[in-house]
Parts: sequence; structure tokens; C-alpha cells
Amino acid sequence: MFSHIMLGSNDIARSKTFYDATLGVIGCEPAEPNAKGRLTYAHSGGRLVITKPLNGEPATPANGGTIGFAMSSPEQVDAWHKAGVENGGEAIENPPGIRHTPTGDLYLAYLRDPDGNKLCALYKAS
Repeated sequence: MFSHIMLGSNDIARSKTFYDATLGVIGCEPAEPNAKGRLTYAHSGGRLVITKPLNGEPATPANGGTIGFAMSSPEQVDAWHKAGVENGGEAIENPPGIRHTPTGDLYLAYLRDPDGNKLCALYKAS
């Protein structure tokens, strides 16, 4: 359904440190700013683009928004979470672990990136 997701950043270098580390866990190569100063991460046909807002206003996180990243194991979720905390992210909500939902058990971890965007790592356990 999605071709890409674009997030605003107030500090591209800070975002690069965070996203290189967290997305490196799932196999993304480190991004280099393109001619417009944007970072692009590609994985499994999807793209995440980090950019300064085009309108020149400060980047702000979406209220109620969450971007989820599919993981291949609980260990990968934990590695993603650890990489995020060690590279400028903020651990939020419950610690990484199983959440029992009507659609099955999910192993989840949540972070806020350095600009405050809410992110989730998800492994469908059952």
C-alpha cells in the first residue's frame, strides 16, 4: 500500500546517527544526504525518507501517529530498541516484550526518534 514514508527532522546529522543504527539492525545500509539534504533508507521494497520540512517550519511529530517496522525475531526487536536508545532515541511505553492482542501475540518495542516521532518494532509471535 505504501511507496514511502517521509518524516521531518530538525537535525539531519542527529537523525542519521539514530536511523543508521536502528535501521541497520534490519539490514538497511547507512544513508547519505542527497542533493536536497534528505536521507533515504530502503528495505523490502519500502522507503523511509528523512528531510527538513520543505515549508521551512520546524519539524514536529504527528500526534497519534506511529510508524511500525517489521522485525524477524524478538531478538531483532530488542537490538533495534537498544540501538535507538544508544543513538538519541527515547524509550517509551512498556519495555520491549509480548503484548497479547485479539489478533495474536506481538513482541513490541516503542521509541521516540530524536525529533519526537513515535516508532514501533513489531514481531508477530503467534
